[in-house]
Amino acid sequence: MAEKIRCIIICGSPDFDANFIKSFVNPETDFIICADSGYLTAKRSDIIPHLFVGDFDSFSGEIPDDIEVIKLKVHKDDTDSMHCAEIAAQRNFREVVLLGATGARLDHTLANLSVLEYLSDNKINAYIENEKETVKLLSIGEYIFNNQNEKTFSVFPFGCDKITISYDGEVEYPANNLTVKSSVAVGISNIFRCDSVKVRLSKGKALFIVNK
Repeated sequence: MAEKIRCIIICGSPDFDANFIKSFVNPETDFIICADSGYLTAKRSDIIPHLFVGDFDSFSGEIPDDIEVIKLKVHKDDTDSMHCAEIAAQRNFREVVLLGATGARLDHTLANLSVLEYLSDNKINAYIENEKETVKLLSIGEYIFNNQNEKTFSVFPFGCDKITISYDGEVEYPANNLTVKSSVAVGISNIFRCDSVKVRLSKGKALFIVNK
C-alpha cells in the first residue's frame, strides 16, 4: 500500500459535485475520512473511505466492516468535521483538504471555516476545495500562489477586525501593507495577472478565496 501523504475529509453538504470529488481524490495516496453523512457523499462519488467519524445523526446506515469507525456522542460541543480535523492532526498529516464543506446551511459552512482555522493554527496546510473555488485560511506569513494567472481572488479578515496584506507580483489591484477591515469588503474580486504571486499577511488572519 502506498504511503498516505494527504488527508481528505469528506463532509456532508448536499451541494457537491460527485464527478469533481471523484477526480480530486487519489485513493492510492490520500487518507480519506468521512464526517458522518459525508459517507453518502463518498459513496455517490464511488470513493471508499478509510475512516468514518460521526454521531450517526445525519447518517443511519451500515458501515462495511473493513472501514474503521469512530462513533461520537450526539450531544457534544463541536462538529463531526472538527473531530475529523483533530484526528488528522493527531495522525500527523501536514496537508488536509475538506470536500463537501460549503453550500447548503450557512452555519455548517461557517463551522467548516473554523475547522480551517484550527488546522492552520496547528501548522497544517489546509484548504476547502470544490468545483468553483479554493478556500484557505492565512495566518501571518508569506504564501506563494503559482499558475493562477487570470483567476479571480478575494480576501477577508477572519476572526479579527482587520488585516494588513501585500501582493508581490502583478495583480489587478496592487496592495502594499493594505489594511482591510471586516466591515468593508475592499478585498473582493481581485485578479491574478501573472503566473506567480506572493501574498504577505503581516497582521491578522484572512480567508483567501480563489475562484476557478
